[in-house]
Amino acid sequence: MLPVTDEHRWLREPLADGMDRLWRLDEVIFEGKTQFQDMIIARSAQGISLFCGDERQSTEFSQVTYHEALIVPALLLADKVDRVLIIGSSEGVASQMAVAAGATVVDHVDIDEECVRLCAEHLPYGYTTAELNAAVAGEGPVKVHFADGYKWVVDGKPGSYDIVLVDLPDEQDGVDAQHNRLYGAEFLAQCKALLTEGGVVAGQAGCQTMWRNATLGKMLDRFDQVCDTVALYASDEHEWAYLFGRADKVEDPTQLMIDRLPRLGFTPESIDAEALRANGVRPFRLRHR
Repeated sequence: MLPVTDEHRWLREPLADGMDRLWRLDEVIFEGKTQFQDMIIARSAQGISLFCGDERQSTEFSQVTYHEALIVPALLLADKVDRVLIIGSSEGVASQMAVAAGATVVDHVDIDEECVRLCAEHLPYGYTTAELNAAVAGEGPVKVHFADGYKWVVDGKPGSYDIVLVDLPDEQDGVDAQHNRLYGAEFLAQCKALLTEGGVVAGQAGCQTMWRNATLGKMLDRFDQVCDTVALYASDEHEWAYLFGRADKVEDPTQLMIDRLPRLGFTPESIDAEALRANGVRPFRLRHR
């Protein structure tokens, strides 16, 4: 956190080597340290916003765009949307979108119970506290489990889920961050093993900009190694890219998603056929490495 230099408080978010972004915090709603991370919920120019480890995780203004880019392509690429596993994604928006698309069981696994509960208490999107308590109790289609997502996947039964989605902070090079375990090719293969026929493994895969694309480059290599079909959605209105893999071969995954879009179950606010087509091309520098 920067020292106060005017009447406002500022948060410095690292973006790349020698590059930071400043967030003006107009009101700090919560600030503290959970068992796993530093956490701030504050009112910014983008509304109520979540920061973990000095990195913006979501904001009231852009969270729909982020979460739709994360899960809508997976919902369209999977042959069925009945049973969904979500690892991370503390706010709960992805779980709600999965149910809106027809999922009857959503296992939401997050290691940080305090973070999930604080999000439900303070964020105006995702779970309410009442919804979270019901999900923890196993009431309804969403079931929240406060557990290690890595162990949940490793101990899982093959063929259990139509979609396995991993939504975590960006991979951190040179840092012993516990969530780095969930970015490797071995873990991705274990996620794929949980899929039903025609199922999809999906995840936040880094940033597509040329000055911050290291994670995306590594994740493309891992998905190409593990999955026979790999689709990209690099959001045109956000700074994150997402990858979607199937165990079998689909000749044109983008066209398949476009064909299924009218039957999704809800109308996305930030994704249409043109966006799916335009944002499915790998960035130039990663195509020509």
